[in-house]
Amino acid sequence: MSSAVEPSAKRANTMVDVKYTKIFINNEWKDSVSGKTFPDINPCTGELLVNVAEGDKADVDLAVKAAREAFKLDSTWRKMDASDRGHLLYKLADLMERDHEYLAQLETLDNGKPYKDSYNADVVLSIKCYRYYAGWCDKIQGKTIPIDGDFFCYTRHEPIGVVGQIIPWNFPLLMQAWKLAPALCCGNVVVMKPAEQTPLTALYVASLLAEAGFPPGVLNVVPGYGPTAGAAVSEHYDIDKVAFTGSTEVGHIIMQAAGKTNLKNVTLELGGKSPNIIFADADLDHAVETAHFALFFNQGQCCCAGSRTFVEESIYDEFVRRSVERARKRKVGDPLSGDVEQGPQVDQEQFTKILDLIDSGKKEGAKLECGGERHGDSGFFIQPTVFSGVEDDMRIAKEEIFGPVMQILKFKTVDEVIARANNTIYGLAASVFTSDIDKALRVAHSVRAGSMWVNCYDVFRCNAPFGGFKMSGVGRELGEYGLQQYSEIKTVAIKVTSKNS
Repeated sequence: MSSAVEPSAKRANTMVDVKYTKIFINNEWKDSVSGKTFPDINPCTGELLVNVAEGDKADVDLAVKAAREAFKLDSTWRKMDASDRGHLLYKLADLMERDHEYLAQLETLDNGKPYKDSYNADVVLSIKCYRYYAGWCDKIQGKTIPIDGDFFCYTRHEPIGVVGQIIPWNFPLLMQAWKLAPALCCGNVVVMKPAEQTPLTALYVASLLAEAGFPPGVLNVVPGYGPTAGAAVSEHYDIDKVAFTGSTEVGHIIMQAAGKTNLKNVTLELGGKSPNIIFADADLDHAVETAHFALFFNQGQCCCAGSRTFVEESIYDEFVRRSVERARKRKVGDPLSGDVEQGPQVDQEQFTKILDLIDSGKKEGAKLECGGERHGDSGFFIQPTVFSGVEDDMRIAKEEIFGPVMQILKFKTVDEVIARANNTIYGLAASVFTSDIDKALRVAHSVRAGSMWVNCYDVFRCNAPFGGFKMSGVGRELGEYGLQQYSEIKTVAIKVTSKNS
């Protein structure tokens, strides 16, 4: 994700054919055991888009059974050469590239993000992620260890087994790639629960995985609600690991479920309230535009959004003025249109939550500089909103808004802003804008966050790890570090007659 992405297509096809709405188990499409469906709502209109099979515990049980069968000793998947696993992942990426335009259209239809972002960021980065981990498949190596005595000792990196993955609605296609690619690279099998708001691209990718030639049961996708299908995944005794991206609140529930059941391995990528620190010696034009991108990208629906913008006192008023001017120019509307910068929020629940937090900012004394209301009269659109005069104890400065609402806070000194940046339960990301390298490094090494950006924001690459400190998560995704989350280390010691150095 980068503010430099340019659109490759001006406008998407408004007539998108939704091809898959059922549960995917053993490379087959199935109705839910209960026969129930749930509505997938179009965020642009608030109207029904399509009905999707509603999975629950019974369906998760069937998916786990299929995954267990695929993972059993001497199965096709377990005996497959690592390089051949890589070939299948490359093939999946090639099929996604073939269907690039359709995937972007489907993502925008289901999620509401601008088509140019789906096309140039979400699909592109997803394909790169699968190709990156395809290359890793035959490069995961153990070690020989010279232990004392007449022994030959070595380590193996073995797949964990059946992995439950619960993916969010803000980047459905990309978060599926971040989880699925390393899991399959390491030889695991997966039971996936996509967000109920945005299940469509996850189901389509499942069809491509079958087309690529992955054996039945390697990936199983069960759409449904969090308290039913999601809970069944996190509580299942035959699931060896769960990986989740979403709210810190639900992360607590998943950790508790793992502890109460089989102590399954857990990876969590959770919420954030990321500080974006602007010093007076920064390039102001660049800082204003990048801070705007850091907050408003994806309708503000980013776990790492730069949602606490700290600005040094001497440039505060000018920074606010320019930020308000830029927010007022932001084009909100039909996300399938090529020139739109901001689409709707994902659903009614998020829409209502954001407006409530905006109202709290007004009541607690922050100055509403622009926006603050619904945009239009249909769908879940919210005006780009900027608050100045924000204090650390206000709700809008503490809680994750997950919407197009910018909070600008004032600071005087380096030590002060570091302390305030760290005064949060979260630690997902942070950034600093300055022309002083010593100041940049002091802030970068002092702020407690998993990712730190200097004079930039939202720099994501599939070979660099991402994850949070504190209540922003457990473990890391992406890069070589991401592989550690999906393998077990086994030590093997063999008695030998004698050994020589």
